[in-house]
Amino acid sequence: MPIKIPDNLPARAVLEREGIVMMTEAQAVRQDIRPIRIAILNLMPLKIATETQLTRLLGASPLQVEVTLLATASYTPRNTSAEHMAAFYRSWEEVRQQRFDGLIVTGAPVETLEYEDVAYWAELKDIFNWARENVYSRFFICWGAQAALYHYFGVPKHPLPQKAFGIYPHEVLDAASPLLRGFDDVVPVPVSRHTEVRRADIERVPGLQILVESEETGVCVVRDLKSGDHFNFNHLEYDCDTLALEYRRDVAEGKAIELPHDYFPSDDPAKNPRNRWRSHAFLMFQNWLNEVYQGTPYDLSDLADPAGERWEAG
Repeated sequence: MPIKIPDNLPARAVLEREGIVMMTEAQAVRQDIRPIRIAILNLMPLKIATETQLTRLLGASPLQVEVTLLATASYTPRNTSAEHMAAFYRSWEEVRQQRFDGLIVTGAPVETLEYEDVAYWAELKDIFNWARENVYSRFFICWGAQAALYHYFGVPKHPLPQKAFGIYPHEVLDAASPLLRGFDDVVPVPVSRHTEVRRADIERVPGLQILVESEETGVCVVRDLKSGDHFNFNHLEYDCDTLALEYRRDVAEGKAIELPHDYFPSDDPAKNPRNRWRSHAFLMFQNWLNEVYQGTPYDLSDLADPAGERWEAG
């Protein structure tokens, strides 16, 4: 089945050129099927790039997927036009009475701030609480994953002595995990962050399982065995040139930045990098959608916490 996104979303033209099968809204209405409803809370500054990356991965599924793009109401993006936001995004307040099969929360360029100092932190906490009762499965990325672990379990983040930046080998610790079916034992993963969540802090929380880890950059993917939530601190969804764009932006701004690790051929930034993680990115998101599809109720009004009880933040 194709993915259903707004007909004039900029990502549509990119994905159609790549061969991702797209569905118009008129075609979706004619199909006698309930689509998997996925909400994406996009906190990244370059929203169009992130929309394209995530809808590309969701659109490869044999399931019909309907995407709703969300933004916080308590912060106005500065790097995406107001026209684009008004045309394609909805605030959480507009959808809080609805239910979804899945929610993706992206990273955000605020990781050096204390959580409580982030402009939209109060709203984000409300979204996290709402999602536990109104979304079947949640997938958190980078700072979004750190923030969710902190909110739900009090797990802190720690500053790194220098930015973890580049492509690093990661070991799959539980190949039987539904999220990692088909993964190689060692996977190259794009990393771009100034902070980390440490193994020791995660191990203090009963029910949290580390699924993927790197000797160089630490924990990558964590699963909450009770709720089924996934926390991915790195960026399998990145395009081939995303790290190059970050590097060149920082160089142009005069920031102290090292070459991304194991990224440019022969460490030469004049050479085009090769994408070595694409297949695992598609596989991870297809595994997640498959798990959502098998577990979510047909009627979302029947949705309950996976543990069968109301969840409340401590």
